[in-house]
Amino acid sequence: METAVKKTKRSVLKKAKIEAVKAAAKTGPAVAYLYDVPTSPRKMRLVADLIRGERVNKALNILKYETKHPSGRLEKLLLSAIANWQAKNEDVKLEDADLYVKEIFVDGGRVLKRLRPAPQGRAHRVRKRSNHVTLVVDRKAKEESKTTETKE
Repeated sequence: METAVKKTKRSVLKKAKIEAVKAAAKTGPAVAYLYDVPTSPRKMRLVADLIRGERVNKALNILKYETKHPSGRLEKLLLSAIANWQAKNEDVKLEDADLYVKEIFVDGGRVLKRLRPAPQGRAHRVRKRSNHVTLVVDRKAKEESKTTETKE
């Protein structure tokens, strides 16, 4: 009457779940981070907004010819994200991939506080801001690229 049901250990289930998450992370979007950039987040966001949602080639051209100083760092970060995507998806050619900047956001980093002499023996605080940038690159889905082509 009694059937022996073998119960798997919780540690085995946990290892299997971790392996599944690692396997899923090997494909899909690639992420690149840039920490503690000594530029205010507001200035970096001005350049980041220019490339959000753009195709990778167009974004690289925008950053190459942009005169604002954060564009050089973002160009290097975008190239790093492309290299990360290539490492994840070795079987797909970069030219056929149709990559675009899926997400880019700039968060405030640490603030260095300095004192500057002011008149009559006082001191004013100077806040030297920094920021953190996160950039996500992914492939355009076939349906998305077809609908955008028909709209154009």
